[in-house]
Amino acid sequence: MALGSTIYNFDIALSDIDRGVYEQLVLRVAQHATETLDYMLTRVLAYCLEWQPRIEFGRGIGDNDDAAVWVRDYDGQIKLWVEVGMPSAELLHRASKAAERCVVYTHRRIDNVMQSLAGRNIYHAADIPIYTFDYGFMNQFVALVERRMAFDLSVTEQQIYLTIGERNLHSAITPNAIPVQ
Repeated sequence: MALGSTIYNFDIALSDIDRGVYEQLVLRVAQHATETLDYMLTRVLAYCLEWQPRIEFGRGIGDNDDAAVWVRDYDGQIKLWVEVGMPSAELLHRASKAAERCVVYTHRRIDNVMQSLAGRNIYHAADIPIYTFDYGFMNQFVALVERRMAFDLSVTEQQIYLTIGERNLHSAITPNAIPVQ
């Protein structure tokens, strides 16, 4: 018997001062049975940090035709392709060719991600930022997550501030470049 997804409901007050985005987001997110909680929460953060009209989650893990998060225009063209975790070079190559903009958010160790991509053939690799969070930030977030929760997410000067009840978490959002030869 296959395991089902776990559903999380998030009410998020998003204040992205860097981009001038102020939104109340109500997200219903499915955590696939094989997906870790830190991966799923990275998807949620990526959605918030890249929020724009028409943004949506992809179909999920194991579907290489979909991004973790993406934006399509009214004609179906992919404007933004967001990957999470440690995507393969092949996936990033295909995503970068398919979308106007491609980015990665990772909860993984950046040196492992970079090592897996170094020297690989990736279309416009220099234009694909890989964003990381401070060490321990995701572990703190995971420890506070509930199936139904509300939180405030503020972004200013590439810093993220997350307020969940009485708890305040903080992290830099650090851009990294894929090593190109």
